[in-house]
Amino acid sequence: MNGSVKTPSAEEQSAREKIRAVLEPARFDLLERFVGALDQWGAVSNLVSAADRERIWARHIADSLQVVALAEGRGRRWIDLGAGAGFPGLVVAIARPETVMTLVESNRKKAAFLLRVVADCGLDAKVEPHRAEALAADTYDVVSARALAPLHKLLALSEPFFGPDTLGLFPKGRDAGTEIEAVSDHRFDVTAHPSQTDPDGAVLAVTNLVRV
Repeated sequence: MNGSVKTPSAEEQSAREKIRAVLEPARFDLLERFVGALDQWGAVSNLVSAADRERIWARHIADSLQVVALAEGRGRRWIDLGAGAGFPGLVVAIARPETVMTLVESNRKKAAFLLRVVADCGLDAKVEPHRAEALAADTYDVVSARALAPLHKLLALSEPFFGPDTLGLFPKGRDAGTEIEAVSDHRFDVTAHPSQTDPDGAVLAVTNLVRV
């Protein structure tokens, strides 16, 4: 029937409940507020596809939350490049309340959405509505990016935000190993953590990044 509310899949409901179980209630409530805003805006602003809106919890939020665990023990300052609709940056800012987040997104509609969620959720975050290349160099504790660019381009974009103790967290698909081998203009240490949401994927944890 037209206008009916589609029932979430069993996978989606299960993922939502698993996430609820590991977050403080106030943090989970903010995630639900974010998801609600994403569903409203996504239908008219092309933030995410209709198919992706049906698997927000099972794929995108779960995928984003795994970088929170990998950043345990790191400092507060975090920059998310190509933040898009908020994955992983907004999810990190919600789930990791000590984080001071910078969301970099040059697309006006997506940047406007990020600003609205930051304000509505009272997050300690700012939105930079520019390309990463336009930002002044600064040192962050964590740099992240999801589905933004191949690793060699990602490292070039990330380098201005790296210091000696910075951690880069970059979710990748089945070609993660090939992307690592293709990097020729940077030296770095990397650990590939198996993805919890993509059986063929990995989250690349990059440290000691320097241009050669």
